[in-house]
Amino acid sequence: MAEQHRKTVLDSGWLAARSTEVQFTGIQLTTTHPPTSPTSPWMQALVPGTVLGTLVKNKVVPDPFYGLQNEDIVDIADSGRDYYTFWFFTTFNCKLSINQHCDLNFRGINYYADVYLNGHEITLPKGMFRRHAIDVTDILHPDGSNLLAILVHPPDHPGRIPPEGGQGGDHEVRIRFRSFSVVAYFLLHLLPQLFFYKPNLWWPNGMGKQSLYNVIINIDVKEYGESDSWSHLFGFRKIESHIDDATGGRLFKVNGEPIFIRGGNWILSDGLLRLSKKRYNADIKFHADMNLNMIRCWGGGLAERPEFYHYCDYYGLLVWQEFWITGDVDGRGDPISNPNGPLDHDLFLFCARDTVKLLRNHPSLALWVGGNEQTPPDDINTALKNDLRLHPWFEAVDETNKSVGHLSPELTDPSQYLDGTRIYIEGSLWDGFADGKGNFTDGPYEIQNPEDFFKDNYYDYGFNPEVGSVGVPVASTIRATMPPEGWKIPVFKKLSNGYVEEVPNPIWEYHKYIPYSKPSNVHDQIQLYGDAKDLDDFCLKAQLVNYVQYRALLEGWSSRMWSKYTGVLIWKTQNPWTGLRGQFYDHLLDQTAGFYGCRCAAEPIHIQLNLATYSIEVVNTTLKELSNVGMEASVWNLEGTCSYYKILENLSLLPKKVASISEMDYPKSKNSELVYFLLLKLYSMSDHTTISRNFYWLHISGGDYKLLEQYRKKKIPLRITSQTSNEGSTYKIQIQVKNTSKEPYSKSSTSRLSYVDGKDSLETADSLVDKEHEVGWFKRLQRCFAGKSDGLKVYEINGEDVGVAFFLHFSVHTSKKDNKEGEDTRILPKYWFFTSLKFNKGRVNIRKILVDFFS
Repeated sequence: MAEQHRKTVLDSGWLAARSTEVQFTGIQLTTTHPPTSPTSPWMQALVPGTVLGTLVKNKVVPDPFYGLQNEDIVDIADSGRDYYTFWFFTTFNCKLSINQHCDLNFRGINYYADVYLNGHEITLPKGMFRRHAIDVTDILHPDGSNLLAILVHPPDHPGRIPPEGGQGGDHEVRIRFRSFSVVAYFLLHLLPQLFFYKPNLWWPNGMGKQSLYNVIINIDVKEYGESDSWSHLFGFRKIESHIDDATGGRLFKVNGEPIFIRGGNWILSDGLLRLSKKRYNADIKFHADMNLNMIRCWGGGLAERPEFYHYCDYYGLLVWQEFWITGDVDGRGDPISNPNGPLDHDLFLFCARDTVKLLRNHPSLALWVGGNEQTPPDDINTALKNDLRLHPWFEAVDETNKSVGHLSPELTDPSQYLDGTRIYIEGSLWDGFADGKGNFTDGPYEIQNPEDFFKDNYYDYGFNPEVGSVGVPVASTIRATMPPEGWKIPVFKKLSNGYVEEVPNPIWEYHKYIPYSKPSNVHDQIQLYGDAKDLDDFCLKAQLVNYVQYRALLEGWSSRMWSKYTGVLIWKTQNPWTGLRGQFYDHLLDQTAGFYGCRCAAEPIHIQLNLATYSIEVVNTTLKELSNVGMEASVWNLEGTCSYYKILENLSLLPKKVASISEMDYPKSKNSELVYFLLLKLYSMSDHTTISRNFYWLHISGGDYKLLEQYRKKKIPLRITSQTSNEGSTYKIQIQVKNTSKEPYSKSSTSRLSYVDGKDSLETADSLVDKEHEVGWFKRLQRCFAGKSDGLKVYEINGEDVGVAFFLHFSVHTSKKDNKEGEDTRILPKYWFFTSLKFNKGRVNIRKILVDFFS
């Protein structure tokens, strides 16, 4: 097969049918009676995916992510295993020449399968987290046409969810119906030695470049030519960690440099396991765009496909990889589920070891963890500790004595270690995480007062593996994922203590809605902006809260970098279904404002306001010292008039440090506004380029933001310039948004401000900073972006008012005219790209945004 690809991925052209509805055996299906088309009982199958995903694709069952439709789907605990035992069938072409061999490879069949190829039967052993390789050289047809049928069986004991069973049920299975990805290729066993001279290092996101090298190994057989080839991207880096003496938290080092961890918890890309390279790219790029540097693959999920780790390598996201032990499944509930973990310990260890082999070459992989909020049973834990023991080169040793030359050859031979380069921690609450002793000291998972994140008593431990909050998406997502009865906003119930309790509709409650109030602790953060009138109004105000909440969370942690904290992981960054809690982007891949709050707060060099002390701080997480920089703080009222202005220059900022550089005394002024805007800028004095920019809307102590409700009635004139282009199915739009309101200039007021989804622009009497923004424009601007023209288009929104154009929201929509009422016309996903252009005399800086989105 020298002229052909060495691997053929069989991920399309599959048919599926319920086993009880197929009258033929596997031998008959792959010899005399193959299905030829998607006619009953056969249907087009979704591979990779689940049986349930295939049923949804063919509309046999309703979409479980929409409204309450999941309740209409029969659970396997009630239907029995046969109901969800399915045949999968496909054909493929593979013709071998003399001396050629072929393997049929499987990954991740849940739970086991009977394989039939050209009338031959092969039974695959159990286990959803393992790979299988079958030598089919002697089974393939000489003419190259081959018939493949696979009968996929669910677990023997699929379990059920008891009334008080928690999130995961009664331990026996967490993900019900996983199908497979099938690959045919040559099998190669070889351990070549490769030598590199001064390679570039791989760094996490925000610390440097993600240098990757592609190793290609070709096998030539004398007199026969090339037999096989294999390639893999990898990076050079060293990851270490230890419990920090100052904070008690686990401190990570990459290439010898401490990394302040700001990351998120990952469940899985899609609850029906409709996994694709395209979606993985979107998911991981979103995390990189938020300036995060770690993803925790939570133990209640799965070992992801290699493409997930590839994009973590590419975008610089360190991976905390957990094995499949979680307190949500084992040892909790009423009645208490099995406290002894998996039913088959040997199988679990086999799957764990195979997963290590699958993932260990990825530079992004940072550590192995036994389980979520729980440790594996003693025998499994002991085995994993031994299997994943560190090679002496990677053990923590005294800096003055790094030599391991005195050790025996067996201890220094890398081939004797399953991994040897990464630590193993027995559970997510042990050894430098939370209190380090296994007590439930992660969380909380609810709305907070933004200033509380900065206070001494907020969280007591050095590294919080889970802290969560709200996550309502935009109104368009609610309408796209719920029927009209799900568009009703929560009822705000006033309590006797002055707090408000939110009562959501049943659909929101089913989708795990987290309220924006915490009676007796946190006043309703939606109502700070006024009474929510309808879904659009509620979701708009929710975005304001999302932004403030997550920016404050990360800024509060960053404020105590190294003095109190070594890292934090937010629960959670995304949803594998249409949930209404803890997310920076929804399941349809549209960002919430929390995405931009996180993006702002986690930038590598960041200027921020400590909401507890009102001091202005600069967080420098990079490896470089900043010198000759300046700070500018300005306060603006709702008319766009600057009432406070302060500059500090000739500042120097040390690497990997937090510096308090000034007190913000405006709120103490007798004439301070009830609601005001604060703009902080950190800039280079040599060329006046902006290093960091942060925009706040604030109220006086004990106040609220209700004045912004009146402000929404203003009509601020805007001028939008756009330029579009496309490459295949990816479109690029470059947009410039300018506040064109006119105001007489005075000695005390020479500036106006525009603020768009977490970014701002400043317009002054002698200069203009134009802000460009993300994706598209309102539906009425669709005609500006239709077509493939590279020409410049201009659109103006008229208005006579002056002031800040505050919190504009942009989206990209399809331009077709026959949309049904209520149809979701958004084009998703979309990405932001930033560049900076310097104007004459260095006075003005324009941050341009180039946006990519898929058609």
